Amino acid sequence: MGKEHYIEQLKEQLYKEGLFDQAHKKPLPPSPGTIALITSPVGAAVQDMLRILKARWPMARVRVLPVRVQGEGAAEEISAAIAWCDREQAADLIITGRGGGSMEDLWAFNEEIVARAIYRCRIPVISAVGHEPDVTIADYVADLRAATPSNAAELAVPDRNEVYGRLLSLEKRLEGEMGHRLAQSRRRLERLAKSRAMTRPEAYFQAKRLLLDYQSRRLNQALERTVAQNRERLAGLAAALDAMSPMKVLGRGYAVARTEDGGILRSSDQVQPGDRIRLRLAQGSLGCRVEEKEDNHGEKEL
Repeated sequence: MGKEHYIEQLKEQLYKEGLFDQAHKKPLPPSPGTIALITSPVGAAVQDMLRILKARWPMARVRVLPVRVQGEGAAEEISAAIAWCDREQAADLIITGRGGGSMEDLWAFNEEIVARAIYRCRIPVISAVGHEPDVTIADYVADLRAATPSNAAELAVPDRNEVYGRLLSLEKRLEGEMGHRLAQSRRRLERLAKSRAMTRPEAYFQAKRLLLDYQSRRLNQALERTVAQNRERLAGLAAALDAMSPMKVLGRGYAVARTEDGGILRSSDQVQPGDRIRLRLAQGSLGCRVEEKEDNHGEKEL
């Protein structure tokens, strides 16, 4: 089986397993404190990365984990270094790669063991293998692919000059905003200092006292009106209730007849001749005996 055919088969297998899915890509830290370079300790690639990282973000600590990047055993060394770095949480970001070369030179980064080590790693990984035309399986699995090792260093950290420029801009904006607020506060303080409450406090309190007296009089007047209206309403209700009183009816010459047990007589059928009844008058009451009774048709009963 040719190497190109092997790579295509491995790519298809890993793609089906989901190792290339964007959903698994981890975001890079905006300003990593420690960066691990898993690459050859000699050669232009590692020197370029060290130079660019120091120039762009010298605050970052750079750890070089030396490995072979080609030849027999290179894939095992690269995967072991990634696994160690992940297990020890030795960095905030990993860059692994090498300079360009032939398919034979880049073969370690096409090995399955390296692809799976990158996929399992909990630390974000930038793959920086070769030049722009060269794409390895490690590039597909990594959280970010850089065209070259130098490009990986540029993508790994912010540019301190740009950050410094943004900070200066924010500082100017903050100074401007603080100056604006201070000017507003100064103008407000000047207005308060010129106000009558500060220049003539006795006049201010006198005005408030007059307002309080005015409001008090209005409240008392409103309360008196409410009491008078309620008093008139109560008198009207009392007069209406008095007009409906049974004693008023008795005062006009009527009487209330009750049986001996106190029940009100409404019909002659409730008593018989000889029964005793009591009449309630407007003034006092009378005890009476029934001599005769008459029904609604005028018939008498003795």
